[in-house]
Amino acid sequence: MIYCEGLVKIYKTDVVEVVALQGLNIEVRKGEMMAIIGNSGSGKSTLLNILGGLDRPSAGQVRVGEWDLLKITDKQLVEYKRKTVGFIWQNNARNLLPFLTALENVEVPMMLNGQYDRAYAKQLLEWVGLKDRMHNKLHQLSGGEQQRVAIAIALANRPQLLLADEPTGSVDTQTSDLIMGIFRKLNQELGVTIVIVTHDLSLASKVDRVVAIRDGMTSTEFVKRNPNLDLMSMEGRRSINEGHEEYVVVDRAGRLQVPKEFLSALGVENKVSMEFDGEKIIIKAPNQLEGNLNEKA
Repeated sequence: MIYCEGLVKIYKTDVVEVVALQGLNIEVRKGEMMAIIGNSGSGKSTLLNILGGLDRPSAGQVRVGEWDLLKITDKQLVEYKRKTVGFIWQNNARNLLPFLTALENVEVPMMLNGQYDRAYAKQLLEWVGLKDRMHNKLHQLSGGEQQRVAIAIALANRPQLLLADEPTGSVDTQTSDLIMGIFRKLNQELGVTIVIVTHDLSLASKVDRVVAIRDGMTSTEFVKRNPNLDLMSMEGRRSINEGHEEYVVVDRAGRLQVPKEFLSALGVENKVSMEFDGEKIIIKAPNQLEGNLNEKA
């Protein structure tokens, strides 16, 4: 569904140039429900904006379904945003029109797309648990209910891909669990591909795969563990919870990002010593003598 290779995004002003994505690689299968995590400034929201057609990539490859987002025209971009992708923001005011009812809000994108379908709009609100609230205006709904209206709006034109930027960031834990349950139901019953950007690691247990982004590149990946896998075979791998294994991502040039806590534990600053014993690669802190010789040189 999503294919990115060597994806670059550069923001320029008269005085500064910021590289938000530095050759990012990621693939998302059709029908997958996955999350992208990373610290503030890591590039995860930039990636989501590019996938949502809200921003243009600077270089590299990025395809969503049949669309090449590097070469897409402005006219095609409008069609892409209307028919292929649905977007949910943490600030649901960006999704909602306050003077309309919940049902009318869901109907707006249908009308803009020339495919008005009130029956489907009602069905969407039932799916997100708002059957009895669809005729309420927004000020009559709680924050969690408004976010569920936003999910229904994002699905109004039957998109193949649903993008969610911190969708549970402004709600309590109970509502967060409810929203993630809705995502899972929509993923399973409608087959829609769902990509969630978040900084909340607790959401990882509710998705199939988590990709971590650091400094504009994919660094590690958490994959839901096979419950039948022999626990002894997992030695040396870390997990964010009991249900996922973590893997360091290696790009086509052989580059990888070793987790910072590993490097800190070794006392590594800017280089490591690597050995291959025929079965595994061993990463160690540089030999102290070698480091002293390099300093003298």
